[in-house]
Amino acid sequence: MDNQQILIRDEDLEALKVAKAYVVSPTVAAKLANIIGTPLEHAIKSLPSGVSQVITKVTEKSLKAALEFAVLTLDNRKKKKSADLMHKIFAGASGAVGGAFGFAALAVELPVTTTIIFRSIADIARSEGEDLSSIETKLACLEVFALGGNSQEDDAAESGYYAVRAALTKLTSEAARHLTEKSLTKSGANIVSRFITSLASRFGVVVTEKAAAMAIPIVGGAGGLIVNTIFIDHFQTIARGHFIIRRMERAYGSEMIRQIYEKIKID
Repeated sequence: MDNQQILIRDEDLEALKVAKAYVVSPTVAAKLANIIGTPLEHAIKSLPSGVSQVITKVTEKSLKAALEFAVLTLDNRKKKKSADLMHKIFAGASGAVGGAFGFAALAVELPVTTTIIFRSIADIARSEGEDLSSIETKLACLEVFALGGNSQEDDAAESGYYAVRAALTKLTSEAARHLTEKSLTKSGANIVSRFITSLASRFGVVVTEKAAAMAIPIVGGAGGLIVNTIFIDHFQTIARGHFIIRRMERAYGSEMIRQIYEKIKID
């Protein structure tokens, strides 16, 4: 056994294995394709022209709303278990309404769904021992939208869990500093905006897949409920893995956990 793994308790090593399985779980597109019974590529191509610009705008707006919600409302009440099912029900209801009205409802439905998902992510973070009064923790919750997404420029070497975290590190730390200082300067606002844009570039790809699935005629309102339930379940899974890993990093140090993580094989 590797010397580093000897230094970690057996139950923590098992938790880390579970966490890695969570953060490398199948993509939203794969999960949706299993339900719909067909790949999403054709549905994405069938979306209205200009949809990419609309989704980018709505996605950034939704993440900004989630950030404002985080800064203003999250508390640090201790909870041993997160309310995953309750948040799934709320997200499913939002999806049912959006599905009934089609793509035109995205601008209304997505901010609501994103805030519900964010609240669920924060709930999971708190259940894993995170301090929700910390700006750094709130931004770590927002990072889940990037960790659970993907970029059209990704390749196998660049889309891993730690690679995405590393890419966000500088923007996250700068955004945390300006939000902690409650900086209202133009430079501070620009840094927070760049952080949101970075998240949106990955989250937006997944939103496009969700929109395409909900636009399929056979899906409709009931399908919108199913699509949104899959959508939030995906981000809950990523969040659970992310915050287990962060809990292990607090206990053993970031570098040690990263090295052990990279040696774990997922079947």
